[in-house]
Amino acid sequence: MTEPIGRKKEAVDSLRAIPLFSRVVDADLEDIASHLIERRFPKNTTVVEEGLPGDYMYVIRQGRVKVAKASEDGREKIMQFMEAGDFFGEMALLSNDPRSASVKTLEPTVLLALSRRDFIEQLRQSPDLALAVIGELTDRLRETNEQASSMSFQGVKDRTRGLFERIARNDPAREGHRVTPSMTHQQIADMIGTSRETVTRAIKQLKDDGWLGQEGKRYVIPDQP
Repeated sequence: MTEPIGRKKEAVDSLRAIPLFSRVVDADLEDIASHLIERRFPKNTTVVEEGLPGDYMYVIRQGRVKVAKASEDGREKIMQFMEAGDFFGEMALLSNDPRSASVKTLEPTVLLALSRRDFIEQLRQSPDLALAVIGELTDRLRETNEQASSMSFQGVKDRTRGLFERIARNDPAREGHRVTPSMTHQQIADMIGTSRETVTRAIKQLKDDGWLGQEGKRYVIPDQP
């Protein structure tokens, strides 16, 4: 199902939260928001497939998805979980390269979609928009290089803690704490590039330190580092 989005403020707020658009002025964001369309997907639907070309980026309005890649032996390697307010596929707005990962819904999900064609047309019409996007991409490249350098020197315990800090979200029922999505030790291992056994030891160490709590397959961390 596809339909235009009429609630302009909500759409603009969704775009404003995306780093790619963080420097864009309101007038340009309103123009971009006018091109957003709403798409609804049932549970266990592949929205984006690794290796196929893509020409849309998506903002999650409702629901939850997983981002995964196929490993060399054909198994699924989960890279990330996303929920309302998150976004994916933004590089499709600037390149027609194949998708680098697949995205599949974990529950009924509502997405806001923006096509490359509409985005490029806005870039042509607004030099300020183009400069804002270039500035954000430059910062992102610098941050990615710094993260890659840091990861090469971190142990599994620090990488596990860093993952939890990145993906945990505020929970109104747990003041002063944040909670991760449900994850198995194998999924955590896949996301930080190590073995399940090593992750199990790292999680035990974080619990022993008093920093990490657990509820089922979800993990609870302090709101402050």
